Amino acid sequence: MPMPSRIRPSRSVLQFLMPIWLLCSGAFVFPFSAASQATGVREADVSCAHCHAEIYRKYLETPMANASGPAIDKLRADTFVHKPSSVEYKILRSHDQATLAYRSQTKPADQGEFQLNYFLGSGHLGTTYLYFIDDYLFESPVAWYAASGSYDMKPGLEDMREMPPPLPMQSNCMRCHMSSVQPSEPGTINHYRGLPFLHAGITCESCHGDSQQHVLTHGKAAIVNPVRLNADGRDSVCISCHLEGDITVERAGHSALNYHPGESISTYLAYYVRTGADLTARGVSEVEQLSQSTCKRTSGDRMSCMSCHDPHFTPSASECAAFYRSKCLACHRDLQFAATHHPENPDCTSCHMPQNGAKNIVHVAWTDHRIRRIPEPTKSNYLGDTNIELMPIFSPGATKRDGAMAYYQALLEDGRSFEPAAWQGLTEVRDSIANDKEALDALGNLGAERGDTQIAEQSFKRVLELDPRDLTALSNLGTLLAKQGKLNEAITLLRTAFENNHDIPGLAMNLARVECMAGDAASAQGTLRAAMTYAPDLEDMRQLLSHVTVCSDRRVGKTQ
Repeated sequence: MPMPSRIRPSRSVLQFLMPIWLLCSGAFVFPFSAASQATGVREADVSCAHCHAEIYRKYLETPMANASGPAIDKLRADTFVHKPSSVEYKILRSHDQATLAYRSQTKPADQGEFQLNYFLGSGHLGTTYLYFIDDYLFESPVAWYAASGSYDMKPGLEDMREMPPPLPMQSNCMRCHMSSVQPSEPGTINHYRGLPFLHAGITCESCHGDSQQHVLTHGKAAIVNPVRLNADGRDSVCISCHLEGDITVERAGHSALNYHPGESISTYLAYYVRTGADLTARGVSEVEQLSQSTCKRTSGDRMSCMSCHDPHFTPSASECAAFYRSKCLACHRDLQFAATHHPENPDCTSCHMPQNGAKNIVHVAWTDHRIRRIPEPTKSNYLGDTNIELMPIFSPGATKRDGAMAYYQALLEDGRSFEPAAWQGLTEVRDSIANDKEALDALGNLGAERGDTQIAEQSFKRVLELDPRDLTALSNLGTLLAKQGKLNEAITLLRTAFENNHDIPGLAMNLARVECMAGDAASAQGTLRAAMTYAPDLEDMRQLLSHVTVCSDRRVGKTQ
């Protein structure tokens, strides 16, 4: 199971609104507050073992079954110093708990630790960790990488000059490593009242669907068998987690959390790539690469991921060459060819599927699934931000709305060059997105940034008619109204957003500024102090609190 892709920070499209990032620093210990722990595959799938004992036994050793679990089960104790920020991280066992301790080598007061609750990543490529502050779920800033056998910063954090902020863990980021992932609380991005996922690892039901009736009838009731589905349904089971593209967009009115085996993943997601992009430059691009191979083009729908991979079994290092060679010879059946084609090297993949590094994930090598007859020397023509044209892949029925949202997502993740296409696309479909809050939020953000307050306000107000708790609309409309001097209206909106999102520094600071502008310094101080539970050493927040306190003291002095 691959590591999560490059960390892509949330971009503020309003000058007044800070990115939704947190800074965890200061001498604090954050305990786990969830009431119980998610069960693992061994417990969740034990009923399957009654009839499928051998499959169950082998599957427990696969990367999918071990894609996540209790942090203590896959803790690699070590110390890592990030030189650009001069922060030392220690991953250790403390009182039978997994703990990440941190200490700034230049600011001694900036130190603390938090309990790690879950690991994410089987370790085949790497492992990262998740932790709670209250009921907010975050991802650790450091990860362990198999290629280097050591810890390093998560992708996107390598060059930061200070302790990076904790990373909110959203439900859609967990669905390929955990099972029965639950949506976050309405109006939040990473707050979970109960378990954020019911089972660690990928359970049988993740690929075979609901098994309740199948188990109750001792196998008489049908269950989803991917190999018996049509090509789209079969391939969707794999694509749902093993295709990323450059941009992935949820289709209007759909959440990827609601996908079930047997359905077409294109109902829920639309995938986009930059035209001409290097298929070896991104992680999780195996499906794209395979589609370009002569093997797949010749075989068509007869070939799938499962032609070469057994989802229930992962061969050991000593078994790999023979295992995959047998898959090649299943099609290349000429006995003379099998006997004479490089008998000294039974590992077909070493020549025809070499490993290349992924540009968007450091320390990771990916197998090239193009299965080329004569592979070219390793090179990359990764275009990055230089190519701004997006096209859909594996997404039949992708709409203009989906394309516009793809350009908007690319703007947030990769750069300003995508803004004109995002704006044009969203304005062209404006009449058809009246009930599409994600697209309306995007249009509102772009309108605000362009200075078109009419479109921005109309879009955000419509979103709040659809969902009064929508975080983006509440916070950004509140910011717009504050800039217009409508302080009481702005405070109402911003406070509503902040009630469910105390962990977002930018939101807290915006609310505090507006409260201060309205003459309510005490409320501004309370807002900032509440947020500093999660970001105790964020310098901007400290300065704002100091400013608010000074202003309050001056007012008190004048009244006396």
